[in-house]
Amino acid sequence: MSEVEAETIDLVVEPDARLRSAGVATATPRQVLAIVSVGICLANLDLFIVNVGLPNIAQEFRGASLEDLSWILNAYAIAYAALLVFFGRLAERHSRNLSFLLGVALFTAASAACALASSVEFLVVSRVAQAAGAALMTPTSIGLLLASFPPEQRAGAVRTWTAIGGLAAALGPLAGGVLVTFDWRWIFIVNVPIGVVALIVGWLKLPEVPGHDVPRPSSWAALLVTSGIGALTFAIVKANDWGWSSRGVVLGFAVATVSLAAFARHCLRSRNPFVDPALFAVRPFTGASLVMAPYSAAFGAMLLSCALWEQTVWGWSALKTGLAIAPGPLMVPITSLLFAGRLIARFGAAAVVSAGIVLFAAGLAIWATLLGADPNAPAVVAGVMLIGIGVGLTFPTLMGVGAGALPPSSFATGSGVINMIRQAALAIGVAIFVAILATPVSMSERIAAFQRGWWIMIAITLAGFVPNYLFIRRKAER
Repeated sequence: MSEVEAETIDLVVEPDARLRSAGVATATPRQVLAIVSVGICLANLDLFIVNVGLPNIAQEFRGASLEDLSWILNAYAIAYAALLVFFGRLAERHSRNLSFLLGVALFTAASAACALASSVEFLVVSRVAQAAGAALMTPTSIGLLLASFPPEQRAGAVRTWTAIGGLAAALGPLAGGVLVTFDWRWIFIVNVPIGVVALIVGWLKLPEVPGHDVPRPSSWAALLVTSGIGALTFAIVKANDWGWSSRGVVLGFAVATVSLAAFARHCLRSRNPFVDPALFAVRPFTGASLVMAPYSAAFGAMLLSCALWEQTVWGWSALKTGLAIAPGPLMVPITSLLFAGRLIARFGAAAVVSAGIVLFAAGLAIWATLLGADPNAPAVVAGVMLIGIGVGLTFPTLMGVGAGALPPSSFATGSGVINMIRQAALAIGVAIFVAILATPVSMSERIAAFQRGWWIMIAITLAGFVPNYLFIRRKAER
Protein backbone atom coordinates (compact mmCIF):
# COMPACT_ATOMS: atom_id res chain seq x y z
CA MET A 1 0.00 0.00 0.00
CA SER A 2 1.31 3.43 -0.93
CA GLU A 3 1.66 6.37 1.43
CA VAL A 4 -1.13 8.16 -0.38
CA GLU A 5 -3.42 5.19 0.20
CA ALA A 6 -2.47 5.17 3.86
CA GLU A 7 -3.29 8.86 4.20
CA THR A 8 -6.58 8.26 2.41
CA ILE A 9 -7.53 5.58 4.91
CA ASP A 10 -6.73 7.92 7.79
CA LEU A 11 -9.00 10.56 6.32
CA VAL A 12 -11.75 8.46 4.84
CA VAL A 13 -12.12 5.31 6.92
CA GLU A 14 -13.65 6.30 10.22
CA PRO A 15 -15.77 3.48 11.65
CA ASP A 16 -18.56 4.73 13.84
CA ALA A 17 -18.41 4.78 17.61
CA ARG A 18 -20.35 1.55 17.78
CA LEU A 19 -17.44 -0.28 16.11
CA ARG A 20 -14.80 1.36 18.25
CA SER A 21 -16.52 0.53 21.51
CA ALA A 22 -17.88 -2.87 20.54
CA GLY A 23 -17.00 -5.84 22.70
CA VAL A 24 -14.04 -6.42 24.94
CA ALA A 25 -11.04 -7.58 22.96
CA THR A 26 -9.13 -10.52 24.37
CA ALA A 27 -6.39 -9.95 21.78
CA THR A 28 -4.12 -6.96 21.41
CA PRO A 29 -4.41 -4.99 18.15
CA ARG A 30 -1.21 -6.59 16.85
CA GLN A 31 -2.59 -10.04 17.63
CA VAL A 32 -5.76 -9.18 15.73
CA LEU A 33 -3.57 -8.08 12.81
CA ALA A 34 -1.73 -11.40 12.91
CA ILE A 35 -4.96 -13.42 12.95
CA VAL A 36 -6.78 -11.57 10.17
CA SER A 37 -3.66 -11.51 8.01
CA VAL A 38 -4.17 -15.24 7.59
CA GLY A 39 -7.16 -14.46 5.40
CA ILE A 40 -5.29 -12.24 2.95
CA CYS A 41 -2.37 -14.70 2.94
CA LEU A 42 -4.58 -17.63 1.99
CA ALA A 43 -6.39 -15.68 -0.73
CA ASN A 44 -3.22 -14.18 -2.28
CA LEU A 45 -1.16 -17.36 -2.00
CA ASP A 46 -3.92 -19.23 -3.78
CA LEU A 47 -3.90 -16.79 -6.71
CA PHE A 48 -0.33 -17.67 -7.75
CA ILE A 49 0.08 -21.17 -6.41
CA VAL A 50 -2.68 -22.69 -8.55
CA ASN A 51 -1.32 -21.19 -11.78
CA VAL A 52 2.01 -22.94 -11.22
CA GLY A 53 0.27 -26.23 -10.46
CA LEU A 54 -2.11 -26.21 -13.43
CA PRO A 55 0.11 -28.23 -15.85
CA ASN A 56 0.54 -30.93 -13.18
CA ILE A 57 -3.21 -31.05 -12.63
CA ALA A 58 -3.58 -31.53 -16.39
CA GLN A 59 -1.27 -34.55 -16.28
CA GLU A 60 -3.55 -36.34 -13.82
CA PHE A 61 -6.82 -35.46 -15.58
CA ARG A 62 -5.56 -36.38 -19.02
CA GLY A 63 -8.95 -36.16 -20.70
CA ALA A 64 -9.33 -32.50 -19.74
CA SER A 65 -8.64 -29.80 -22.32
CA LEU A 66 -7.03 -26.42 -21.61
CA GLU A 67 -10.51 -24.91 -21.87
CA ASP A 68 -11.75 -27.23 -19.10
CA LEU A 69 -8.70 -26.60 -16.93
CA SER A 70 -9.03 -22.83 -17.29
CA TRP A 71 -12.22 -23.01 -15.23
CA ILE A 72 -10.12 -24.01 -12.22
CA LEU A 73 -8.90 -20.40 -12.39
CA ASN A 74 -11.97 -18.71 -13.84
CA ALA A 75 -14.56 -20.25 -11.51
CA TYR A 76 -12.63 -18.86 -8.55
CA ALA A 77 -12.23 -15.40 -10.10
CA ILE A 78 -15.88 -15.13 -11.19
CA ALA A 79 -17.30 -16.30 -7.86
CA TYR A 80 -14.93 -14.06 -5.93
CA ALA A 81 -15.87 -11.08 -8.11
CA ALA A 82 -19.60 -11.54 -7.66
CA LEU A 83 -19.55 -12.46 -3.97
CA LEU A 84 -17.03 -9.89 -2.71
CA VAL A 85 -19.50 -7.00 -2.72
CA PHE A 86 -22.44 -9.25 -1.76
CA PHE A 87 -20.71 -10.84 1.23
CA GLY A 88 -19.05 -7.56 2.17
CA ARG A 89 -22.42 -5.84 2.51
CA LEU A 90 -24.08 -8.90 4.04
CA ALA A 91 -21.35 -9.16 6.67
CA GLU A 92 -22.05 -5.56 7.73
CA ARG A 93 -25.33 -6.87 9.20
CA HIS A 94 -23.64 -9.49 11.37
CA SER A 95 -20.77 -9.92 13.81
CA ARG A 96 -17.52 -9.22 11.98
CA ASN A 97 -15.48 -11.71 13.98
CA LEU A 98 -17.95 -14.56 13.39
CA SER A 99 -18.26 -13.66 9.71
CA PHE A 100 -14.47 -13.73 9.35
CA LEU A 101 -14.24 -17.11 11.06
CA LEU A 102 -17.02 -18.45 8.83
CA GLY A 103 -15.05 -17.33 5.80
CA VAL A 104 -11.88 -19.02 7.07
CA ALA A 105 -13.83 -22.22 7.83
CA LEU A 106 -15.40 -22.27 4.37
CA PHE A 107 -12.08 -21.62 2.63
CA THR A 108 -10.36 -24.32 4.69
CA ALA A 109 -13.05 -26.93 4.06
CA ALA A 110 -13.12 -26.09 0.35
CA SER A 111 -9.32 -26.42 0.18
CA ALA A 112 -9.61 -29.92 1.62
CA ALA A 113 -12.27 -30.72 -0.97
CA CYS A 114 -9.97 -29.45 -3.75
CA ALA A 115 -7.22 -31.76 -2.51
CA LEU A 116 -9.62 -34.73 -2.67
CA ALA A 117 -10.99 -33.90 -6.13
CA SER A 118 -11.34 -36.89 -8.45
CA SER A 119 -12.37 -34.87 -11.51
CA VAL A 120 -11.96 -31.41 -12.99
CA GLU A 121 -15.67 -30.75 -12.42
CA PHE A 122 -15.42 -31.49 -8.71
CA LEU A 123 -12.29 -29.36 -8.46
CA VAL A 124 -14.05 -26.43 -10.15
CA VAL A 125 -17.02 -26.65 -7.76
CA SER A 126 -14.65 -26.76 -4.80
CA ARG A 127 -12.84 -23.72 -6.14
CA VAL A 128 -16.15 -21.82 -6.17
CA ALA A 129 -16.55 -22.66 -2.48
CA GLN A 130 -12.98 -21.45 -1.90
CA ALA A 131 -13.84 -18.16 -3.59
CA ALA A 132 -16.90 -17.75 -1.37
CA GLY A 133 -14.72 -18.16 1.71
CA ALA A 134 -12.17 -15.66 0.38
CA ALA A 135 -14.93 -13.17 -0.45
CA LEU A 136 -16.14 -13.37 3.14
CA MET A 137 -12.67 -13.19 4.73
CA THR A 138 -11.42 -10.11 2.91
CA PRO A 139 -13.92 -7.36 3.89
CA THR A 140 -14.46 -8.68 7.42
CA SER A 141 -10.72 -8.76 8.12
CA ILE A 142 -10.52 -5.04 7.29
CA GLY A 143 -13.50 -4.37 9.56
CA LEU A 144 -11.80 -6.16 12.43
CA LEU A 145 -8.57 -4.24 11.89
CA LEU A 146 -10.29 -0.87 11.91
CA ALA A 147 -12.24 -1.77 15.05
CA SER A 148 -9.13 -2.92 16.93
CA PHE A 149 -6.64 -0.12 16.21
CA PRO A 150 -6.92 3.50 17.37
CA PRO A 151 -7.43 6.02 14.53
CA GLU A 152 -3.82 7.16 14.43
CA GLN A 153 -2.59 3.56 13.90
CA ARG A 154 -5.12 2.32 11.36
CA ALA A 155 -3.20 3.39 8.27
CA GLY A 156 -0.10 1.52 9.41
CA ALA A 157 -2.15 -1.56 10.29
CA VAL A 158 -3.82 -1.69 6.87
CA ARG A 159 -0.48 -1.04 5.16
CA THR A 160 1.06 -3.95 7.09
CA TRP A 161 -1.94 -6.15 6.25
CA THR A 162 -1.49 -5.31 2.56
CA ALA A 163 2.25 -5.93 2.67
CA ILE A 164 1.75 -9.33 4.28
CA GLY A 165 -0.67 -10.21 1.50
CA GLY A 166 1.87 -9.06 -1.06
CA LEU A 167 4.55 -11.20 0.53
CA ALA A 168 2.22 -14.22 0.41
CA ALA A 169 1.64 -13.57 -3.28
CA ALA A 170 5.41 -13.32 -3.83
CA LEU A 171 5.94 -16.69 -2.13
CA GLY A 172 3.10 -18.28 -4.14
CA PRO A 173 5.06 -19.36 -7.24
CA LEU A 174 7.95 -20.72 -5.19
CA ALA A 175 5.68 -22.49 -2.71
CA GLY A 176 3.64 -23.90 -5.57
CA GLY A 177 6.77 -25.20 -7.28
CA VAL A 178 7.98 -26.93 -4.12
CA LEU A 179 4.62 -28.46 -3.24
CA VAL A 180 3.85 -29.65 -6.77
CA THR A 181 7.17 -31.52 -6.71
CA PHE A 182 5.48 -33.89 -4.25
CA ASP A 183 1.90 -33.76 -5.57
CA TRP A 184 -0.33 -31.00 -6.93
CA ARG A 185 -2.86 -31.75 -4.20
CA TRP A 186 -0.46 -30.30 -1.66
CA ILE A 187 -1.10 -26.81 -3.02
CA PHE A 188 -4.54 -27.12 -1.45
CA ILE A 189 -3.66 -29.30 1.54
CA VAL A 190 -1.26 -26.62 2.81
CA ASN A 191 -4.23 -24.32 3.44
CA VAL A 192 -5.90 -26.73 5.85
CA PRO A 193 -3.58 -26.62 8.90
CA ILE A 194 -3.15 -22.86 8.50
CA GLY A 195 -6.91 -22.38 8.40
CA VAL A 196 -7.53 -24.68 11.38
CA VAL A 197 -5.00 -22.82 13.55
CA ALA A 198 -6.52 -19.47 12.50
CA LEU A 199 -9.99 -20.74 13.44
CA ILE A 200 -8.93 -21.90 16.91
CA VAL A 201 -6.92 -18.79 17.74
CA GLY A 202 -9.54 -16.50 16.19
CA TRP A 203 -12.37 -18.09 18.17
CA LEU A 204 -10.44 -17.63 21.41
CA LYS A 205 -8.91 -14.22 20.79
CA LEU A 206 -10.78 -12.06 18.27
CA PRO A 207 -12.86 -9.21 19.74
CA GLU A 208 -16.59 -9.19 19.18
CA VAL A 209 -17.54 -6.52 16.63
CA PRO A 210 -21.31 -6.36 16.06
CA GLY A 211 -22.94 -5.55 12.76
CA HIS A 212 -25.12 -2.66 11.64
CA ASP A 213 -28.77 -2.40 10.74
CA VAL A 214 -28.17 -1.92 7.00
CA PRO A 215 -30.24 -3.08 4.00
CA ARG A 216 -29.70 -6.65 2.86
CA PRO A 217 -27.96 -6.86 -0.56
CA SER A 218 -29.92 -8.34 -3.45
CA SER A 219 -29.27 -12.05 -4.01
CA TRP A 220 -30.91 -11.72 -7.42
CA ALA A 221 -28.42 -9.05 -8.48
CA ALA A 222 -25.52 -11.23 -7.32
CA LEU A 223 -26.91 -14.09 -9.42
CA LEU A 224 -27.28 -11.83 -12.46
CA VAL A 225 -23.71 -10.54 -12.36
CA THR A 226 -22.35 -14.04 -11.76
CA SER A 227 -24.27 -15.58 -14.65
CA GLY A 228 -23.38 -12.65 -16.91
CA ILE A 229 -19.63 -12.84 -16.31
CA GLY A 230 -19.73 -16.64 -16.34
CA ALA A 231 -21.61 -16.83 -19.64
CA LEU A 232 -19.29 -14.27 -21.24
CA THR A 233 -16.21 -16.20 -20.11
CA PHE A 234 -17.72 -19.50 -21.30
CA ALA A 235 -18.51 -18.10 -24.74
CA ILE A 236 -14.98 -16.71 -25.20
CA VAL A 237 -13.34 -19.97 -24.08
CA LYS A 238 -15.49 -22.13 -26.36
CA ALA A 239 -15.38 -19.85 -29.43
CA ASN A 240 -12.42 -21.60 -31.08
CA ASP A 241 -13.64 -25.08 -30.24
CA TRP A 242 -17.24 -24.62 -31.33
CA GLY A 243 -16.92 -21.65 -33.71
CA TRP A 244 -17.95 -18.04 -33.14
CA SER A 245 -21.26 -18.54 -34.91
CA SER A 246 -22.13 -21.84 -33.22
CA ARG A 247 -25.37 -22.09 -31.29
CA GLY A 248 -23.63 -22.61 -27.93
CA VAL A 249 -21.34 -19.61 -28.30
CA VAL A 250 -24.10 -17.33 -29.55
CA LEU A 251 -26.30 -18.48 -26.68
CA GLY A 252 -23.48 -17.77 -24.21
CA PHE A 253 -23.06 -14.22 -25.47
CA ALA A 254 -26.85 -13.75 -25.42
CA VAL A 255 -27.11 -14.92 -21.81
CA ALA A 256 -24.22 -12.64 -20.86
CA THR A 257 -25.85 -9.65 -22.57
CA VAL A 258 -29.27 -10.23 -21.01
CA SER A 259 -27.88 -10.94 -17.53
CA LEU A 260 -25.54 -7.95 -17.44
CA ALA A 261 -28.24 -5.66 -18.89
CA ALA A 262 -30.66 -6.82 -16.20
CA PHE A 263 -27.96 -6.25 -13.59
CA ALA A 264 -27.38 -2.70 -14.87
CA ARG A 265 -31.15 -2.08 -14.84
CA HIS A 266 -31.33 -3.26 -11.23
CA CYS A 267 -28.48 -0.93 -10.22
CA LEU A 268 -30.09 2.05 -11.95
CA ARG A 269 -33.64 1.53 -10.65
CA SER A 270 -33.42 -0.28 -7.33
CA ARG A 271 -33.74 1.62 -4.06
CA ASN A 272 -31.04 -0.67 -2.70
CA PRO A 273 -28.72 -1.18 -5.69
CA PHE A 274 -26.06 -3.88 -5.59
CA VAL A 275 -23.65 -1.30 -7.04
CA ASP A 276 -24.66 2.31 -6.45
CA PRO A 277 -24.50 4.12 -9.83
CA ALA A 278 -23.72 7.33 -7.95
CA LEU A 279 -20.21 5.94 -7.44
CA PHE A 280 -19.53 6.41 -11.14
CA ALA A 281 -20.47 10.07 -10.95
CA VAL A 282 -17.10 10.49 -9.21
CA ARG A 283 -14.65 10.90 -12.08
CA PRO A 284 -11.51 9.49 -10.40
CA PHE A 285 -13.46 6.42 -9.29
CA THR A 286 -14.74 5.90 -12.83
CA GLY A 287 -11.24 6.36 -14.22
CA ALA A 288 -9.72 3.90 -11.74
CA SER A 289 -12.38 1.33 -12.60
CA LEU A 290 -11.92 1.75 -16.36
CA VAL A 291 -8.13 1.42 -16.10
CA MET A 292 -8.40 -1.54 -13.73
CA ALA A 293 -10.51 -3.58 -16.17
CA PRO A 294 -8.07 -3.95 -19.10
CA TYR A 295 -5.03 -4.01 -16.81
CA SER A 296 -6.48 -6.90 -14.79
CA ALA A 297 -7.48 -8.79 -17.92
CA ALA A 298 -3.87 -8.65 -19.12
CA PHE A 299 -2.66 -9.58 -15.63
CA GLY A 300 -4.83 -12.72 -15.53
CA ALA A 301 -3.59 -13.78 -18.96
CA MET A 302 0.01 -13.11 -17.93
CA LEU A 303 -0.23 -15.35 -14.85
CA LEU A 304 -1.59 -18.25 -16.89
CA SER A 305 0.72 -17.80 -19.87
CA CYS A 306 3.97 -17.68 -17.89
CA ALA A 307 3.37 -20.97 -16.08
CA LEU A 308 2.08 -22.71 -19.21
CA TRP A 309 4.95 -21.49 -21.41
CA GLU A 310 7.75 -22.60 -19.13
CA GLN A 311 6.27 -26.02 -18.37
CA THR A 312 4.66 -26.96 -21.70
CA VAL A 313 7.01 -25.28 -24.20
CA TRP A 314 10.34 -25.59 -22.41
CA GLY A 315 9.47 -28.59 -20.25
CA TRP A 316 10.60 -26.94 -17.01
CA SER A 317 9.59 -28.43 -13.68
CA ALA A 318 7.06 -26.66 -11.49
CA LEU A 319 9.86 -25.79 -9.04
CA LYS A 320 12.03 -24.19 -11.72
CA THR A 321 8.98 -22.35 -13.04
CA GLY A 322 8.18 -21.04 -9.57
CA LEU A 323 11.74 -19.82 -9.07
CA ALA A 324 11.64 -17.96 -12.40
CA ILE A 325 8.27 -16.33 -11.68
CA ALA A 326 8.90 -15.43 -8.02
CA PRO A 327 10.93 -12.20 -8.62
CA GLY A 328 7.88 -10.63 -10.29
CA PRO A 329 5.40 -10.88 -7.40
CA LEU A 330 8.21 -10.03 -4.99
CA MET A 331 8.64 -6.66 -6.73
CA VAL A 332 4.97 -5.76 -6.12
CA PRO A 333 5.10 -5.10 -2.34
CA ILE A 334 8.61 -3.62 -2.61
CA THR A 335 7.52 -1.13 -5.27
CA SER A 336 4.22 -0.37 -3.59
CA LEU A 337 5.61 0.20 -0.10
CA LEU A 338 8.91 1.91 -0.89
CA PHE A 339 8.37 3.89 -4.08
CA ALA A 340 4.73 4.33 -5.12
CA GLY A 341 3.78 6.84 -2.42
CA ARG A 342 6.82 9.03 -3.04
CA LEU A 343 6.30 8.99 -6.80
CA ILE A 344 2.63 9.91 -6.42
CA ALA A 345 3.53 12.81 -4.14
CA ARG A 346 6.06 14.13 -6.66
CA PHE A 347 4.50 13.38 -10.05
CA GLY A 348 0.81 12.68 -9.38
CA ALA A 349 -1.28 9.52 -9.53
CA ALA A 350 -1.90 9.65 -13.28
CA ALA A 351 1.82 9.70 -14.06
CA VAL A 352 2.46 6.75 -11.76
CA VAL A 353 -0.37 4.77 -13.36
CA SER A 354 1.03 5.60 -16.80
CA ALA A 355 4.48 4.37 -15.75
CA GLY A 356 2.94 1.18 -14.41
CA ILE A 357 1.13 0.57 -17.70
CA VAL A 358 4.31 1.13 -19.71
CA LEU A 359 6.42 -1.17 -17.52
CA PHE A 360 3.81 -3.93 -17.56
CA ALA A 361 3.56 -3.74 -21.36
CA ALA A 362 7.37 -3.67 -21.63
CA GLY A 363 7.62 -6.89 -19.65
CA LEU A 364 5.17 -8.62 -21.99
CA ALA A 365 7.03 -7.19 -24.99
CA ILE A 366 10.25 -8.83 -23.78
CA TRP A 367 8.49 -12.18 -23.72
CA ALA A 368 6.84 -11.64 -27.10
CA THR A 369 10.12 -10.74 -28.81
CA LEU A 370 12.80 -12.77 -27.00
CA LEU A 371 11.18 -16.05 -25.94
CA GLY A 372 11.40 -18.95 -28.36
CA ALA A 373 11.88 -22.69 -28.45
CA ASP A 374 15.20 -22.52 -26.57
CA PRO A 375 14.96 -21.77 -22.83
CA ASN A 376 15.87 -18.18 -21.96
CA ALA A 377 15.68 -17.71 -18.20
CA PRO A 378 17.15 -14.15 -18.15
CA ALA A 379 14.41 -12.94 -20.51
CA VAL A 380 11.71 -14.54 -18.35
CA VAL A 381 13.09 -12.95 -15.18
CA ALA A 382 13.58 -9.55 -16.83
CA GLY A 383 10.03 -9.58 -18.16
CA VAL A 384 8.44 -10.73 -14.93
CA MET A 385 10.36 -8.14 -12.87
CA LEU A 386 9.21 -5.29 -15.12
CA ILE A 387 5.67 -6.65 -14.84
CA GLY A 388 5.97 -6.82 -11.05
CA ILE A 389 7.19 -3.23 -10.82
CA GLY A 390 4.36 -2.15 -13.11
CA VAL A 391 1.78 -3.92 -10.96
CA GLY A 392 3.27 -2.41 -7.78
CA LEU A 393 2.85 1.06 -9.25
CA THR A 394 -0.57 0.58 -10.83
CA PHE A 395 -2.81 -1.56 -8.64
CA PRO A 396 -2.37 0.24 -5.28
CA THR A 397 -2.45 3.64 -6.97
CA LEU A 398 -5.74 2.86 -8.69
CA MET A 399 -7.22 1.62 -5.41
CA GLY A 400 -6.05 4.78 -3.66
CA VAL A 401 -7.36 7.10 -6.39
CA GLY A 402 -10.70 5.33 -6.70
CA ALA A 403 -11.46 4.95 -3.01
CA GLY A 404 -9.92 8.24 -1.93
CA ALA A 405 -12.28 10.25 -4.12
CA LEU A 406 -15.38 8.75 -2.48
CA PRO A 407 -17.22 10.02 0.61
CA PRO A 408 -16.56 8.12 3.88
CA SER A 409 -19.84 6.21 3.69
CA SER A 410 -18.90 4.73 0.30
CA PHE A 411 -15.27 3.75 0.90
CA ALA A 412 -15.89 0.07 1.68
CA THR A 413 -18.46 -0.36 -1.09
CA GLY A 414 -16.32 1.46 -3.64
CA SER A 415 -13.25 -0.63 -2.82
CA GLY A 416 -15.38 -3.75 -3.16
CA VAL A 417 -16.67 -2.64 -6.57
CA ILE A 418 -13.14 -2.00 -7.90
CA ASN A 419 -12.04 -5.41 -6.63
CA MET A 420 -15.12 -6.97 -8.24
CA ILE A 421 -14.15 -5.39 -11.57
CA ARG A 422 -10.58 -6.60 -11.08
CA GLN A 423 -11.56 -10.22 -10.43
CA ALA A 424 -14.09 -10.32 -13.28
CA ALA A 425 -11.47 -8.94 -15.66
CA LEU A 426 -8.98 -11.59 -14.50
CA ALA A 427 -11.40 -14.31 -15.59
CA ILE A 428 -12.07 -12.63 -18.93
CA GLY A 429 -8.33 -12.19 -19.55
CA VAL A 430 -7.70 -15.89 -18.93
CA ALA A 431 -10.59 -16.77 -21.25
CA ILE A 432 -9.22 -14.55 -24.03
CA PHE A 433 -5.75 -16.06 -23.76
CA VAL A 434 -7.13 -19.61 -23.78
CA ALA A 435 -9.11 -18.74 -26.90
CA ILE A 436 -5.97 -17.33 -28.54
CA LEU A 437 -3.94 -20.46 -27.75
CA ALA A 438 -6.66 -22.74 -29.16
CA THR A 439 -5.20 -26.20 -29.90
CA PRO A 440 -1.92 -25.75 -31.83
CA VAL A 441 -0.62 -28.90 -33.50
CA SER A 442 3.10 -28.15 -33.80
CA MET A 443 5.60 -26.48 -31.49
CA SER A 444 6.01 -23.56 -33.89
CA GLU A 445 2.25 -22.98 -33.87
CA ARG A 446 2.22 -23.08 -30.06
CA ILE A 447 5.04 -20.52 -29.83
CA ALA A 448 3.33 -18.28 -32.38
CA ALA A 449 0.06 -18.49 -30.43
CA PHE A 450 1.73 -17.45 -27.17
CA GLN A 451 3.51 -14.55 -28.87
CA ARG A 452 0.27 -13.41 -30.53
CA GLY A 453 -1.45 -13.59 -27.15
CA TRP A 454 1.20 -11.44 -25.48
CA TRP A 455 0.95 -8.75 -28.20
CA ILE A 456 -2.84 -8.71 -27.81
CA MET A 457 -2.47 -8.35 -24.04
CA ILE A 458 -0.05 -5.46 -24.61
CA ALA A 459 -2.71 -3.71 -26.70
CA ILE A 460 -5.34 -4.35 -24.02
CA THR A 461 -3.01 -2.99 -21.32
CA LEU A 462 -2.23 0.18 -23.29
CA ALA A 463 -5.97 0.83 -23.65
CA GLY A 464 -5.84 1.96 -20.03
CA PHE A 465 -4.09 5.16 -21.13
CA VAL A 466 -7.40 6.57 -22.39
CA PRO A 467 -9.41 6.55 -19.13
CA ASN A 468 -6.25 7.42 -17.18
CA TYR A 469 -5.93 10.63 -19.22
CA LEU A 470 -9.64 11.47 -19.42
CA PHE A 471 -10.64 10.83 -15.80
CA ILE A 472 -7.56 10.77 -13.56
CA ARG A 473 -5.08 13.20 -15.14
CA ARG A 474 -7.64 15.86 -15.99
CA LYS A 475 -9.13 15.68 -12.54
CA ALA A 476 -5.68 16.13 -11.01
CA GLU A 477 -5.02 19.17 -13.19
CA ARG A 478 -8.05 21.03 -11.87
